[in-house]
Amino acid sequence: MDKWKRVFIYIFLSVAAFISIFPFLWMIISATNKSADVTKGRLLPGSHLVDNITNLFSKVDFVPALLSSAKISITTTVLAMLIGSLAGYGFEIYRSKAKDVVFNILLLSMMIPFAAIMVPLFQMFGGISRVIPFIGLDTVSGVVLPTFTTAFLIFFFRQNTKMFPKELLEAGRIDGLNELSLFFRIFMPTMKTTYAAAGIITFMSSWNNYLWPLIVLQSPEKKTIPMLISNLGSSYSPDYGVIMMAIVISTIPTALVFFLMQKHFVAGMTGSVK
Repeated sequence: MDKWKRVFIYIFLSVAAFISIFPFLWMIISATNKSADVTKGRLLPGSHLVDNITNLFSKVDFVPALLSSAKISITTTVLAMLIGSLAGYGFEIYRSKAKDVVFNILLLSMMIPFAAIMVPLFQMFGGISRVIPFIGLDTVSGVVLPTFTTAFLIFFFRQNTKMFPKELLEAGRIDGLNELSLFFRIFMPTMKTTYAAAGIITFMSSWNNYLWPLIVLQSPEKKTIPMLISNLGSSYSPDYGVIMMAIVISTIPTALVFFLMQKHFVAGMTGSVK
């Protein structure tokens, strides 16, 4: 009975894995076919891989979009790691009733959908553009500033800081380290798995962000990858082979980041500290 139960479990998991991975496989196969074959649902690799790559890089501003997305995502991730971890560290290590009230207000802000604050944010950055042009509309700063840290990220760092051995801080204070040195020289190296998990989440979220960059970035040369792919799909005669190739290439950075940091990601999500 146990043998048949195990066989059933393996069959079920195999079917579930195939269903999960099939869209990605179909996307890769479609990137090798011409547009007409993609619309027909062809499931066999074609001979138009080189043509699709050539058309993508010669007829579409794909490289500038890649660079724009990379600049925004890397900047957002670095700032998010610094600000989010500082806030989470401060809320947990230097606890007080006033800080708990502020933290609870931050958690309540997670219930507000972005669509509700989108128009006020646009008006605010429109006003900033008239005073400080380099952090207003149509700038990288305008995309990064509202998104580089979130209440979830602060909550994530605070919860993981609960697992941090406070004795290390006391030992650092005895050795004469100030509070910033304690954070940068003791806390950050110890919590590297937490930083890895938060970095993956933030980078993937920023790389795939579509709505806010669409509102803020108005120059064609500043388009991000999601904006470019959306424009390709909404053209009068979309080339689905090129679109699929663009999607395949655009998933490579996030896939690399995840697989290279997968072990740290799992450890960080489970709250382990080494």
